[in-house]
Amino acid sequence: MHITKNLKKFLVLIVLLIIAVTMIVVYGPNIVPTRQSVEVQDNRQIAYDATVYGFPLVIMDFTRQVLTAVPAPNSNGAPVNQFGNKRMFPNASFTNVVNPNADTLYSVAWVDTEKEPIILSLPDTHGRYYLMPMFNYWTDCFASPGSRTTGTGPGNYAITGLNWDGALPEGIIRMNSSTRWVWIVGRIACNGSSDYKNVWELQNQVKLTPLSAWGTDYVPPNDVPVDPNVNTKVPPLNQTLALDAASYFNYVCQLMVDNPPYAADAPLLSEITKIGIKPGANYTLYFDGLDSDVRATIENGYQAALADIPKASMGSVKNGWQFTYNIANFTTDYTVRATVAYRGLGGNLINDAFYASAIKGGDGTKFSSDKQYVLHFNKDEIPPVNGFWSLSMYNDQILFVDNPINRYNVGSLSDPPLIMNPDGSIDIYIQRNPPKEDKMPNWLPAPASGNFSLTLRLYWPQETVIDKSWIPPATQLVK
Repeated sequence: MHITKNLKKFLVLIVLLIIAVTMIVVYGPNIVPTRQSVEVQDNRQIAYDATVYGFPLVIMDFTRQVLTAVPAPNSNGAPVNQFGNKRMFPNASFTNVVNPNADTLYSVAWVDTEKEPIILSLPDTHGRYYLMPMFNYWTDCFASPGSRTTGTGPGNYAITGLNWDGALPEGIIRMNSSTRWVWIVGRIACNGSSDYKNVWELQNQVKLTPLSAWGTDYVPPNDVPVDPNVNTKVPPLNQTLALDAASYFNYVCQLMVDNPPYAADAPLLSEITKIGIKPGANYTLYFDGLDSDVRATIENGYQAALADIPKASMGSVKNGWQFTYNIANFTTDYTVRATVAYRGLGGNLINDAFYASAIKGGDGTKFSSDKQYVLHFNKDEIPPVNGFWSLSMYNDQILFVDNPINRYNVGSLSDPPLIMNPDGSIDIYIQRNPPKEDKMPNWLPAPASGNFSLTLRLYWPQETVIDKSWIPPATQLVK
């Protein structure tokens, strides 16, 4: 009896073994790829997320390289720890940057805090609006000295980097960056070409001084060696998009050493380390050691992310205007951070500036230079600002429009001033041909042909903008 039971168990095992072998032979080719497809999908998603996460670091580094590859300051750049100053507004012939600004003159610098703090000295602007936002390498604005935060009097601010814990001279305010590199994108309000010289005098007083040279007659070098390996012919965005996955991720790994991730990034960092991405890693070597199908999967996720980054939504659309309240302090919103970096670095905190853009009017159709429009602000709808506001015109390439009076925007600093209606409201006439003479100060010229877009800028917006209760009114079609 005992032998019979053992024999039955043995026969059952034999039958089960035969069934298992049969399933492997018959179904194995289908089972194995299913398991692998899960792994492949995981690697693709991790690569996708890592691409989005690291995008600001890479494009910031290319931008720094290009803008600092000059022996002395000029209007387009400056050596590290020096300011380059824009001395004039761009006009219709300017095509280097889309959505240009004709409200402020820029003072821009790249600061290296590796060796010691760098002290930013600002002059008394005598009430003139200005701001000096500071961005770390993750494109977050960590400080913004200027009219809103520190007033318009003179001041000195020490930009300190990683782990610096020394003493500062009396009267110097510390502004600590979490990354080695800092980008200052300063703006000083300027009321047209007749105001240039006044702004130039202020720009000439904006200075950077190493802490070790503070209190001396420090003069920055004017013949700085330029790295011949920097590609100044290709825009930073194009250089970023030209990288393959291995080169891109290796770049991110190296940049994270001097520009470490935030503590809040820990969950994502835990994921991307699964495919070898971590500060200081030699990713090229890691990538070369992977199976070809895994490499292809990572490359696929990388390319998919690059294609999606510019498509991501950046905010709301109301009354035909698109706007966002978060383009300078992103926390863990990696997608928006990457999209902002793709479309244009250096956006301001909502407390400093609000931007709204429109390509359509209140009727839902695209703006056309064959038609006439009016943007009407009721008295209680006029952009609420502590600084100033402007409305700029762009063609379908988001560039300034050539027009007979060389006017690219109108607003609260317009010269001649905007004319108010008897009830305190304001009408802005948006059209190709000039209106009647009494309406000329309020004319914003449209292109000679084609579609166009508008950008409304509010500098130092009031609380009704920040709390989202104020929205720009729709632009109305007249005829």
